Amino acid sequence: MDNSTGSGVLSSTSAEFPSRAEERAVLTKVTARLIPLLFFCYIIAYIDRINVGFAKLHLREVLRVDPGVFSSVYGLGAGLFFIGYLLFEVPSNLILQRVGARVWIARIMIVWGLVSMAFMFMKDVTMFYVMRFLLGVAEAGFFPGVILYLTFWYPAKERARIVALFALGGVSAGVIGSPISGAILGLNGVGGLAGWQWLFFLEALPAVLVGLLVVLILPNGPQQARWLSDREKTWIQTRLSEEAARADSSQRHRLKEVFTSGRVWLLCLIYFLLNVGGYGFEMWLPTIVKGFSGQSDAVVGFINSVPYFVAGVAMLLVGRHSDRTGERRGHVALAATSAALGFALAALLKNPWLAMAGLTLAFAGLKSTLGPFWALSTAFLSGTAAAGGIALINSVGNLGGFFGPSLVGIIKDRTGSDTTALFLLGAALLGMGLFALAVPGKTHHNPPGSS
Repeated sequence: MDNSTGSGVLSSTSAEFPSRAEERAVLTKVTARLIPLLFFCYIIAYIDRINVGFAKLHLREVLRVDPGVFSSVYGLGAGLFFIGYLLFEVPSNLILQRVGARVWIARIMIVWGLVSMAFMFMKDVTMFYVMRFLLGVAEAGFFPGVILYLTFWYPAKERARIVALFALGGVSAGVIGSPISGAILGLNGVGGLAGWQWLFFLEALPAVLVGLLVVLILPNGPQQARWLSDREKTWIQTRLSEEAARADSSQRHRLKEVFTSGRVWLLCLIYFLLNVGGYGFEMWLPTIVKGFSGQSDAVVGFINSVPYFVAGVAMLLVGRHSDRTGERRGHVALAATSAALGFALAALLKNPWLAMAGLTLAFAGLKSTLGPFWALSTAFLSGTAAAGGIALINSVGNLGGFFGPSLVGIIKDRTGSDTTALFLLGAALLGMGLFALAVPGKTHHNPPGSS
């Protein structure tokens, strides 16, 4: 087991830093070494997770589904990813804490890359369902594993900005991956393969290659980082240990108590509602854009990237402001309410480009909740409880990724329009904002530089 995860208490005197500037320099060094790699890994993960939204434009004939029920079939298949995710999240995070992040994150990436690549052999609905489920099983543990890994390095009051930097990989996947996905579909017929087959093959390959890179360069924790001095390692370890020791005695720290904590289950509900809105939106965005624009796959890819770009800027600004003020719940609530407003505007506005502006506001709002939410969720968990609690929140919350796309598909089949579905997604985000304000306990941290 990796002892760098924060179990030992080291002498604080040996880790004292004379200035805030020197402390910031160490954290900046850590960020420069870790975040670019993790960011790139998340881009790959997210592209492999949502590229089915582009493949969907060409899958009806492959799956041999009646047009009247295809939206429901696709929505269910898109959502089955999260059932596999749910079942294996908690065990995956507990294994990561035991064997170390380097080997386990690499294993996750290589396996999900191979599963995603196998989608190119898909021939019917049953195989579509099975492959989406297996992709969820393969990727289970990646996101919560990285969130847990970041707690080995960063104190609670620094985490909203850092989580936002990492999670920016998800929106960057949309900015980068959308045009690429649209262009790859244009390879239809090359080498005897359909465009959607090239899509799954080419976008899965980086997961395998980068997974091998992770094995070589990702340290399990500060004590294994050869680019840190002994003094810097000691300071990081001591700061995290002292923070854990100062935690309120009423907070949950044993794994079994995580599963009976009302606060943890409330956070699960909040994250569930976020993912109803988020994945209900993302799995259908290419279809919505194709419907109102009537453009080619390549043009749809570029239009599809706009909400992701705006969301990336917004989530960085919100995460930074949340860290500066030390406030979490209000930031989550305000961002979620903005998303609900965006969905309502998209449903009500008749002009397609104004509706797209509403969708962009919705996506920016819901993505901006991520940094403050995970800073709030990790602030009161430590040790094994952190591994299990983070995974539980992520896995149960990601069930929203099953219900969101599935409900949108059913509604589209029954109504023939997007309006009711958009109102549903907006209601989920409004509920998320209200529940965020109800999170109990100490959720306010002193801003950087305060005593």
